[in-house]
Amino acid sequence: MINKENIMRQVVLDTETTGLDPSQGHRVIEIGCVEIDNRKLTGKRFHCYLNPDREIDAGAMEVHGLTSHFLADKPRFNQVESEFLEFIDGAELVIHNAPFDIGFLDHELRATKTDALKIASFCGVLDSLLLAREKHPGQRNSLDALCKRYGVDNTQRQLHGALLDAEILADVYLVMTSGQSSLLLAEDELEGSTRRAKAKKSYTQREKIAVIKAGSDELEAHRQRLNDIHNSSVEGCLWLELEDKIQA
Repeated sequence: MINKENIMRQVVLDTETTGLDPSQGHRVIEIGCVEIDNRKLTGKRFHCYLNPDREIDAGAMEVHGLTSHFLADKPRFNQVESEFLEFIDGAELVIHNAPFDIGFLDHELRATKTDALKIASFCGVLDSLLLAREKHPGQRNSLDALCKRYGVDNTQRQLHGALLDAEILADVYLVMTSGQSSLLLAEDELEGSTRRAKAKKSYTQREKIAVIKAGSDELEAHRQRLNDIHNSSVEGCLWLELEDKIQA
């Protein structure tokens, strides 16, 4: 059950799966969790690979790189269920696109036929994707996009991995909810407004630029130079032709 006294304890969670839809028999094959207590990473983790007893879709394998051969000797979900539920019990789960992961985990719980049927009976759930969309409407809010936006290092993320993605999401979530980015944005906007105001003020205070016109001798010399170019060029002088048209 959710412990109200433990509300500051959060668990950032991610899963990898054999496919996209648990109702079609797809299974969880990796679970990664990292703990945050009072907005600090504690270093506590839960991580496991799971044998799904079925093939992995080619598209899913391209995303996470996990193969049936690699998972063949890994435990089944029912063998890690108690340890997993003990780790998340009473915490608020932070998940990017939570319905996807929660749907799969609830499906796994139902398959074990134990008393635990829903993750929501053990934890609160915060969807960091919805949170990001509220803060950045109309922008890309994938985990990679958020890493770029908030300056979080994701260079090791060549393939999706539940534990690595949970660690990266934890960093993103802490920065995204710290308020520092909003402060920096406000400072940037203020600085930009100040620069524009100074430029406008500087523009209005400038002295008028003096316009010095060519004298008659200079105009005659210029005309003679154009005539020389015209006479020595097969195609004539373009500037001379333009001047003649203007004066016509």
